[in-house]
Amino acid sequence: MSALNTDLYELTMAAGYFMAGKTEDIATFELMVRRLPEQRNFLVAAGLQQAAEYLLNFQFKREEIAYLRSLRQFRRTPPEFFDYLAQLRFTGELFAMREGTPVFANEPLAIVRAPLIQAQIVETYLLSTLAHQTSIASKAARCVLAAQGRQIVEFGSRRAHSPNAAVLSARAAYIGGCDGTSNAQAGMMFDIPVSGTAAHSWTMAFENEEESFRALQKLLGQDTVYLLDTYDTLSGAETAVRVGRPMWGVRLDSGDLDTLSREVRLILDRANLGDTRIMATGDLDEFRIERLIQAQAPIDSFGVGTQLTTSADAPALPAVYKLVELNSGGTERYTAKFSGEKSTVPAAKQVYRYRHCDAVAMFNECNPDFKGEPLLRPVISKGALVEPLPCVRAVRSHCLEAVRSLPERLFSLQDALPYEVTIGPPLLDLAESVRAEHLERVLPETAN
Repeated sequence: MSALNTDLYELTMAAGYFMAGKTEDIATFELMVRRLPEQRNFLVAAGLQQAAEYLLNFQFKREEIAYLRSLRQFRRTPPEFFDYLAQLRFTGELFAMREGTPVFANEPLAIVRAPLIQAQIVETYLLSTLAHQTSIASKAARCVLAAQGRQIVEFGSRRAHSPNAAVLSARAAYIGGCDGTSNAQAGMMFDIPVSGTAAHSWTMAFENEEESFRALQKLLGQDTVYLLDTYDTLSGAETAVRVGRPMWGVRLDSGDLDTLSREVRLILDRANLGDTRIMATGDLDEFRIERLIQAQAPIDSFGVGTQLTTSADAPALPAVYKLVELNSGGTERYTAKFSGEKSTVPAAKQVYRYRHCDAVAMFNECNPDFKGEPLLRPVISKGALVEPLPCVRAVRSHCLEAVRSLPERLFSLQDALPYEVTIGPPLLDLAESVRAEHLERVLPETAN
């Protein structure tokens, strides 16, 4: 995790803040998603562990500072700035929603309060890791809802946008409710159950299909899964029956999965292999899974790859990181953006969750009417972790429970349905006040 893993303008702004004498200013930024992708009724927050680790280990290495010195954009920057970077650490605060928490548009996933330069530089990394994992966890939750209790395994590492993305996608998919992953590194790093047996190349590496199946069974025993469609799916099922137990099940990777699963089920049942499971893979997503479940296809488990690991129908969330407060020399100033669809609401916020709606209020607002659960919790204080973060299995359990508690209408995969998120009157009044003050500064005659 390099502090240099950020957009250049974060660093040019940092140099400018330094030259303007703003090193003691305390900034508050909020990270949120402006709008939900189509056909998403909620998102699942994920990526907090990596975000916290980045902040806790934030520092510039000597060679990174030397690189910045070499850039033309810093030719007017005083040398003291680079000395400042060499000593820079994250000393601020991070508040965030627990990983696995359902979240809606314009609700802060995270709040950073820190010296302005620190809070500015970390923008890019926080947006990247939180938005990416939230995308995948949200897609996984949809696949799990579609499967209605059948097993879902994340199988998409080879189609991920990078090896590192593959590992973090596996983590996020598990948080979203998947039962495991094919990625061995994710299994080791995060204690996620791993799944996988053999590919078509295994079958083709032997003289015939039966020989390959027997060799696999010798290797894996009860964990054996026969891949049936290298040559002919139904012939492969008959071969699996001849080889027999021990085995976990068989896998279908192509063709009409509904029809083939029924025919394979008959072949297995006729051979008294009723406990042998059928796994389906091959360009699956939540919509294909839903159709197979509605058709009552006898499929026990689904391996979901490309569509899940890249969140193919919504690969990028419109996540933003906006300045909402600035304390300069002891004077607190609320900040907001007023331009059209990209306008923001000033002040740090808290989100309260009730049974059927959320309420967004000022972070420190005292109101006896707030009976809901506050979702933003302290994670880092004065640059140190407040308490150990939960393991990924605990996060997954929290996600499954939290999703189940949502209104059932939000489980629809096709229909975009509303969920009430109200903004408290003090926040709305503050937004109007900040806008009026801005207009008075820039257009004093018009304002009068």
